[in-house]
Amino acid sequence: VQLQASGGGLVQAGGSLRLSCAASSRTLYTSMGWFRQAPGKEREFVASISWNGRTTDYADSVKGRFTISRDDAKIRVYLQMNSLKPEDTAVYYCAAGPKYGGTYSDNLRYDYWGQGTQVTVSS
Repeated sequence: VQLQASGGGLVQAGGSLRLSCAASSRTLYTSMGWFRQAPGKEREFVASISWNGRTTDYADSVKGRFTISRDDAKIRVYLQMNSLKPEDTAVYYCAAGPKYGGTYSDNLRYDYWGQGTQVTVSS
């Protein structure tokens, strides 16, 4: 399973970015998630979407600002990030979880990980 995250970059506080995760066909019908890791900190949950896209879950710190979605026709998962804050600065990773799964905030539920894309928010 290959996961390729892209779309990161440098943005001013209050700005927006859309991250994209290109996946292989083996991730169809699997739970998908986004995590992030800031320097000196542990990897943390950001958002998750169920296998059919009907259920989503978010970390409290991003609720109302970030939106996760999936396009199974393109085998892609997106993370729309609005109203970005300097504390959102991190490397963002997409991950694939269990087939026909729900939403999961525990990184141990995810079997496959992409390489990460850097998001930097300046104040």
